[in-house]
Amino acid sequence: MVDGPDGELACVYKPVAGERPLWDFPDGTLARREVASYAVSAATGWHVVPPTVFRDGPLGPGSVQLWLQQDGADPAEPAEVVLPSPGAGLIDIVAPRRVEPGWRTVLEAEDGAGRPVVLVHADDLRLRRIAVLDVVLNNADRKGGHVLPGWSGAVHGVDHGLTFHEEPKLRTVLWGFAGTRLLAEEREVLATLVADLDGPLGELLGELLSVEEVVATLERTERLLQADRLPRPRGHRTIPWPPF
Repeated sequence: MVDGPDGELACVYKPVAGERPLWDFPDGTLARREVASYAVSAATGWHVVPPTVFRDGPLGPGSVQLWLQQDGADPAEPAEVVLPSPGAGLIDIVAPRRVEPGWRTVLEAEDGAGRPVVLVHADDLRLRRIAVLDVVLNNADRKGGHVLPGWSGAVHGVDHGLTFHEEPKLRTVLWGFAGTRLLAEEREVLATLVADLDGPLGELLGELLSVEEVVATLERTERLLQADRLPRPRGHRTIPWPPF
Protein backbone atom coordinates (compact mmCIF):
# COMPACT_ATOMS: atom_id res chain seq x y z
CA MET A 1 0.00 0.00 0.00
CA VAL A 2 1.08 3.60 -0.61
CA ASP A 3 -0.50 6.84 0.54
CA GLY A 4 -2.56 8.66 -2.08
CA PRO A 5 -4.66 11.85 -2.02
CA ASP A 6 -7.73 9.80 -1.09
CA GLY A 7 -6.06 7.35 1.30
CA GLU A 8 -4.06 4.18 0.76
CA LEU A 9 -3.76 2.73 -2.75
CA ALA A 10 -2.90 -0.87 -3.63
CA CYS A 11 0.30 -1.07 -5.67
CA VAL A 12 2.74 -3.56 -7.16
CA TYR A 13 6.21 -3.04 -5.68
CA LYS A 14 9.22 -4.51 -7.50
CA PRO A 15 12.43 -3.85 -5.55
CA VAL A 16 15.73 -3.76 -7.41
CA ALA A 17 17.13 -6.12 -4.77
CA GLY A 18 14.72 -8.83 -5.90
CA GLU A 19 15.60 -8.73 -9.60
CA ARG A 20 16.92 -11.97 -11.08
CA PRO A 21 20.13 -11.48 -13.09
CA LEU A 22 19.65 -11.91 -16.85
CA TRP A 23 22.28 -12.58 -19.48
CA ASP A 24 21.05 -9.91 -21.89
CA PHE A 25 19.92 -7.06 -19.62
CA PRO A 26 22.21 -5.14 -17.24
CA ASP A 27 21.76 -6.07 -13.59
CA GLY A 28 19.63 -3.81 -11.41
CA THR A 29 17.93 -1.97 -14.29
CA LEU A 30 14.52 -3.64 -14.64
CA ALA A 31 12.65 -1.39 -12.21
CA ARG A 32 13.83 1.70 -14.04
CA ARG A 33 12.67 0.17 -17.32
CA GLU A 34 9.22 -0.22 -15.77
CA VAL A 35 9.19 3.49 -14.95
CA ALA A 36 10.55 4.44 -18.38
CA SER A 37 7.80 2.40 -20.05
CA TYR A 38 5.18 4.33 -18.10
CA ALA A 39 6.77 7.62 -19.16
CA VAL A 40 6.55 6.68 -22.85
CA SER A 41 3.01 5.35 -22.43
CA ALA A 42 1.94 8.58 -20.74
CA ALA A 43 3.47 10.60 -23.58
CA THR A 44 1.29 8.75 -26.12
CA GLY A 45 -1.88 9.69 -24.23
CA TRP A 46 -3.10 6.09 -24.52
CA HIS A 47 -2.49 5.29 -20.83
CA VAL A 48 -1.54 1.70 -21.59
CA VAL A 49 0.80 1.37 -18.59
CA PRO A 50 -0.66 2.09 -15.13
CA PRO A 51 0.99 4.95 -13.20
CA THR A 52 4.49 3.82 -12.18
CA VAL A 53 7.16 5.58 -10.12
CA PHE A 54 10.58 4.78 -8.70
CA ARG A 55 10.77 5.10 -4.94
CA ASP A 56 12.09 3.57 -1.72
CA GLY A 57 10.21 0.71 -0.11
CA PRO A 58 10.67 -1.83 2.68
CA LEU A 59 13.16 -3.80 0.55
CA GLY A 60 14.92 -0.77 -0.89
CA PRO A 61 14.37 1.26 -4.07
CA GLY A 62 12.23 -0.14 -6.85
CA SER A 63 9.28 0.46 -9.15
CA VAL A 64 5.83 1.04 -7.65
CA GLN A 65 2.85 0.62 -9.98
CA LEU A 66 -0.83 1.26 -9.31
CA TRP A 67 -2.69 -2.04 -8.85
CA LEU A 68 -5.42 -2.70 -11.42
CA GLN A 69 -8.62 -3.22 -9.43
CA GLN A 70 -11.61 -5.13 -10.72
CA ASP A 71 -13.93 -2.97 -12.81
CA GLY A 72 -16.24 -0.94 -10.61
CA ALA A 73 -13.97 -1.08 -7.57
CA ASP A 74 -12.87 2.11 -5.84
CA PRO A 75 -9.05 2.40 -6.21
CA ALA A 76 -8.97 4.13 -2.82
CA GLU A 77 -10.53 1.05 -1.17
CA PRO A 78 -7.92 -1.70 -1.57
CA ALA A 79 -9.20 -3.92 1.24
CA GLU A 80 -10.53 -6.48 -1.23
CA VAL A 81 -7.82 -7.13 -3.79
CA VAL A 82 -9.05 -9.21 -6.74
CA LEU A 83 -6.72 -10.60 -9.39
CA PRO A 84 -7.66 -9.19 -12.82
CA SER A 85 -8.36 -11.63 -15.63
CA PRO A 86 -5.18 -12.18 -17.70
CA GLY A 87 -5.68 -11.36 -21.36
CA ALA A 88 -8.64 -9.09 -20.52
CA GLY A 89 -10.87 -11.49 -22.48
CA LEU A 90 -9.05 -10.44 -25.65
CA ILE A 91 -6.27 -13.05 -25.88
CA ASP A 92 -6.85 -16.80 -25.76
CA ILE A 93 -5.71 -20.28 -26.77
CA VAL A 94 -8.55 -22.22 -28.40
CA ALA A 95 -9.33 -25.08 -30.76
CA PRO A 96 -9.25 -23.97 -34.43
CA ARG A 97 -13.01 -24.46 -34.78
CA ARG A 98 -13.60 -22.01 -31.93
CA VAL A 99 -11.89 -19.00 -33.56
CA GLU A 100 -14.62 -16.39 -33.80
CA PRO A 101 -15.01 -13.63 -36.41
CA GLY A 102 -13.07 -10.53 -35.43
CA TRP A 103 -10.18 -12.52 -33.98
CA ARG A 104 -6.67 -12.82 -35.42
CA THR A 105 -4.62 -16.02 -35.40
CA VAL A 106 -1.07 -15.66 -34.12
CA LEU A 107 0.21 -19.21 -33.89
CA GLU A 108 -0.94 -22.74 -34.69
CA ALA A 109 0.28 -25.47 -32.33
CA GLU A 110 -0.68 -28.66 -30.48
CA ASP A 111 -1.60 -29.15 -26.84
CA GLY A 112 -0.11 -31.80 -24.56
CA ALA A 113 -2.47 -34.43 -25.99
CA GLY A 114 -1.55 -33.64 -29.60
CA ARG A 115 -4.77 -31.78 -30.35
CA PRO A 116 -4.53 -28.69 -32.60
CA VAL A 117 -4.85 -25.32 -30.87
CA VAL A 118 -4.34 -21.70 -31.95
CA LEU A 119 -3.14 -18.65 -30.12
CA VAL A 120 -5.53 -15.81 -31.02
CA HIS A 121 -6.32 -12.26 -30.03
CA ALA A 122 -9.17 -9.90 -30.78
CA ASP A 123 -8.93 -7.31 -33.55
CA ASP A 124 -9.35 -4.60 -30.94
CA LEU A 125 -8.11 -0.99 -30.94
CA ARG A 126 -7.04 -1.28 -27.29
CA LEU A 127 -4.75 -4.17 -28.19
CA ARG A 128 -3.44 -2.34 -31.26
CA ARG A 129 -2.28 0.50 -29.05
CA ILE A 130 -0.41 -1.96 -26.87
CA ALA A 131 1.13 -3.54 -29.97
CA VAL A 132 2.32 -0.16 -31.28
CA LEU A 133 3.72 0.81 -27.90
CA ASP A 134 5.55 -2.52 -27.63
CA VAL A 135 7.39 -1.81 -30.89
CA VAL A 136 8.57 1.52 -29.50
CA LEU A 137 9.57 -0.05 -26.18
CA ASN A 138 11.14 -3.10 -27.88
CA ASN A 139 9.20 -5.24 -25.41
CA ALA A 140 10.75 -8.69 -25.12
CA ASP A 141 8.00 -10.17 -22.96
CA ARG A 142 4.42 -9.31 -24.01
CA LYS A 143 2.63 -12.34 -22.62
CA GLY A 144 -1.15 -12.70 -22.59
CA GLY A 145 -0.96 -12.52 -18.81
CA HIS A 146 0.60 -9.07 -19.09
CA VAL A 147 -2.57 -7.66 -20.66
CA LEU A 148 -5.14 -6.85 -18.00
CA PRO A 149 -8.54 -5.15 -17.77
CA GLY A 150 -8.76 -1.78 -16.04
CA TRP A 151 -11.52 0.59 -15.09
CA SER A 152 -14.41 1.50 -17.39
CA GLY A 153 -13.48 -0.98 -20.09
CA ALA A 154 -9.85 0.08 -20.36
CA VAL A 155 -7.15 -2.47 -21.20
CA HIS A 156 -3.63 -2.09 -19.81
CA GLY A 157 -0.22 -3.62 -20.26
CA VAL A 158 1.98 -4.48 -17.27
CA ASP A 159 5.39 -6.07 -16.57
CA HIS A 160 7.72 -3.93 -18.67
CA GLY A 161 11.05 -4.83 -17.12
CA LEU A 162 12.34 -6.41 -20.35
CA THR A 163 12.19 -3.33 -22.55
CA PHE A 164 14.41 -0.74 -24.26
CA HIS A 165 17.20 -3.13 -25.28
CA GLU A 166 19.43 -1.74 -28.02
CA GLU A 167 19.11 -4.93 -30.08
CA PRO A 168 15.80 -6.05 -31.67
CA LYS A 169 14.04 -8.26 -29.09
CA LEU A 170 10.33 -7.85 -29.76
CA ARG A 171 8.50 -10.91 -28.42
CA THR A 172 4.74 -10.69 -28.22
CA VAL A 173 1.45 -12.56 -28.46
CA LEU A 174 0.01 -9.67 -30.50
CA TRP A 175 1.55 -10.59 -33.86
CA GLY A 176 -1.94 -10.75 -35.37
CA PHE A 177 -1.50 -7.07 -36.27
CA ALA A 178 1.84 -7.69 -38.03
CA GLY A 179 2.13 -6.06 -41.44
CA THR A 180 -0.98 -3.89 -41.07
CA ARG A 181 -0.84 -0.23 -42.01
CA LEU A 182 -0.67 2.29 -39.21
CA LEU A 183 -3.90 4.11 -38.46
CA ALA A 184 -4.02 7.89 -38.80
CA GLU A 185 -4.20 8.24 -35.02
CA GLU A 186 -1.14 6.03 -34.60
CA ARG A 187 0.89 8.05 -37.09
CA GLU A 188 -0.03 11.26 -35.29
CA VAL A 189 0.94 9.83 -31.90
CA LEU A 190 4.23 8.47 -33.23
CA ALA A 191 5.13 11.80 -34.84
CA THR A 192 4.53 13.56 -31.53
CA LEU A 193 6.52 10.87 -29.74
CA VAL A 194 9.51 11.39 -32.06
CA ALA A 195 9.54 15.08 -31.14
CA ASP A 196 9.18 14.28 -27.43
CA LEU A 197 11.97 11.69 -27.52
CA ASP A 198 14.22 14.31 -29.11
CA GLY A 199 13.28 16.68 -26.27
CA PRO A 200 11.89 16.49 -22.72
CA LEU A 201 10.89 12.82 -22.83
CA GLY A 202 14.34 11.86 -24.06
CA GLU A 203 15.89 13.81 -21.17
CA LEU A 204 13.64 12.00 -18.69
CA LEU A 205 14.50 8.59 -20.17
CA GLY A 206 18.17 9.55 -19.92
CA GLU A 207 17.79 9.46 -16.13
CA LEU A 208 16.45 5.90 -16.28
CA LEU A 209 18.22 4.26 -19.24
CA SER A 210 21.59 4.38 -20.96
CA VAL A 211 22.25 6.98 -23.65
CA GLU A 212 22.44 4.20 -26.23
CA GLU A 213 19.04 2.86 -25.22
CA VAL A 214 17.41 6.29 -25.46
CA VAL A 215 18.88 6.82 -28.94
CA ALA A 216 17.72 3.34 -30.00
CA THR A 217 14.19 4.15 -28.80
CA LEU A 218 14.09 7.30 -30.91
CA GLU A 219 15.40 5.42 -33.94
CA ARG A 220 12.85 2.60 -33.53
CA THR A 221 10.03 5.11 -33.37
CA GLU A 222 11.28 6.91 -36.48
CA ARG A 223 11.59 3.62 -38.40
CA LEU A 224 8.09 2.56 -37.41
CA LEU A 225 6.68 5.87 -38.56
CA GLN A 226 8.59 5.72 -41.85
CA ALA A 227 7.58 2.10 -42.53
CA ASP A 228 3.93 3.01 -41.86
CA ARG A 229 3.28 -0.62 -40.92
CA LEU A 230 3.55 -2.73 -37.82
CA PRO A 231 6.57 -5.03 -38.20
CA ARG A 232 6.43 -8.73 -38.98
CA PRO A 233 8.16 -11.34 -36.80
CA ARG A 234 11.89 -11.70 -37.37
CA GLY A 235 14.01 -14.58 -36.10
CA HIS A 236 12.98 -17.78 -34.31
CA ARG A 237 12.10 -16.45 -30.83
CA THR A 238 9.26 -14.02 -31.46
CA ILE A 239 6.65 -15.27 -28.98
CA PRO A 240 7.37 -15.32 -25.23
CA TRP A 241 7.20 -18.63 -23.43
CA PRO A 242 4.90 -19.45 -21.83
CA PRO A 243 2.49 -17.24 -23.82
CA PHE A 244 0.46 -16.49 -20.65
